[in-house]
Amino acid sequence: MTQIAYLANSFPEALESYVCEEIRELRTRGKAVVPCSFRRPRQISAQAAEMASETTYLFPLDPRLAVYTCWIFFSRFPLIADLLWRAVRGPEPMQRRLRTVAHSWLGAYLAAALRKKQIAHIHIHHGYFSSWAGMVAARILGATFSLTLHGSDLLVRADYLDCKLKHCKFCLTVSEFNGRYIREHYPEADPRKILVHSLGVDLDYWVPRQNTTAGSCFSIVSVGRLHPVKNHEFLIRACYELKNADLDFHCTIAGEGEEKDRLQNLIHELCLQNEVELCGHLGRDRLRILYSRADVVVLTSRSEGIPQTLMEAMAMERIVLAPAITGIPELISDGETGFLYQQNCLADFLDKLFGISGARPSLRNVGQNARRHIQLRFNRQRNLDIWAEDFLRLLEVTSQGQESSHANPVLQQVQLPVQRDRSIPV
Repeated sequence: MTQIAYLANSFPEALESYVCEEIRELRTRGKAVVPCSFRRPRQISAQAAEMASETTYLFPLDPRLAVYTCWIFFSRFPLIADLLWRAVRGPEPMQRRLRTVAHSWLGAYLAAALRKKQIAHIHIHHGYFSSWAGMVAARILGATFSLTLHGSDLLVRADYLDCKLKHCKFCLTVSEFNGRYIREHYPEADPRKILVHSLGVDLDYWVPRQNTTAGSCFSIVSVGRLHPVKNHEFLIRACYELKNADLDFHCTIAGEGEEKDRLQNLIHELCLQNEVELCGHLGRDRLRILYSRADVVVLTSRSEGIPQTLMEAMAMERIVLAPAITGIPELISDGETGFLYQQNCLADFLDKLFGISGARPSLRNVGQNARRHIQLRFNRQRNLDIWAEDFLRLLEVTSQGQESSHANPVLQQVQLPVQRDRSIPV
């Protein structure tokens, strides 16, 4: 039985539950899916433990498989020569080009790890290094591949995306903004294989709850990994201005990441220990409680797709405030389902916060409008159904092509079937 490999950089991540959901949805439709990941997360929720137990992890590398990979890499060099040529000859900085060559070797390692699993297609979540490795693995295995793009992997770190879009069978992305961006910046990519699929949230779980702690203290909540792209420094400096303006508030930032120590030092430097709290990673049960106590849920990112955390808060009828960038205006209509501010404009951000703080009792209709918008556009199960139907339709279409010119006869001798070219007819 041929199988689909579903590849991620790190899996299962608590803030990317949609990956588990997509795998389960494909399985409910009778498809065999092999979860694969380069890294194992430090923390795995109880809900994702079973999925983690069946995931093929590439790191730490197996020495014997690494030796076999070296043989594959050099003996199958003609299959991936054009990819390696693109890796080394492009305009990217030398360090990035060398790193991409290493990622090509990791692609061969992935192919070696999957050599007995009859993989017909590899779907790669996010366009980071795993998408290059997955593309190389698919070429070696004679399989096809596709990818999902969110935000930073398209707008900040779009490494070699021209090559990935050229060779993928189809590309899914999470917002109309992203779809337009790809068509405008990568005109050589066939627009017919770029599909927009919105994510969604469980409306039966993220339900409105009464704020039992409502009072004079203005409660601000932000949820996201502590990474430079999330720009939590901007939020902390805004909190400093709120304190100087004598606003009674408390700001809770939920998430883990590489910026934790730096942000904690900034909080101490600005004497905000009583006003700003880094509470670390929260499971969804605790996160739901945190949302219910929030007067406003804010996002300060430099780049985003369409943030699921804002969907969750809006489904709970919370007031949200986010920068008017990328696909966020598809989620938030300013003044109707939430509020938008000019990115990196501290004055505008503070003005919106003061406005929300002063108008709290009269903003209930905004929260209700937010939930209705999520029900209409970001219902998880409905969007997941549409995603799976399109995904399998494209696989079925591409399975009717001719034999792949990249089929690997040597790997076929080690129990890999001849794969077929799954090009989308035009």
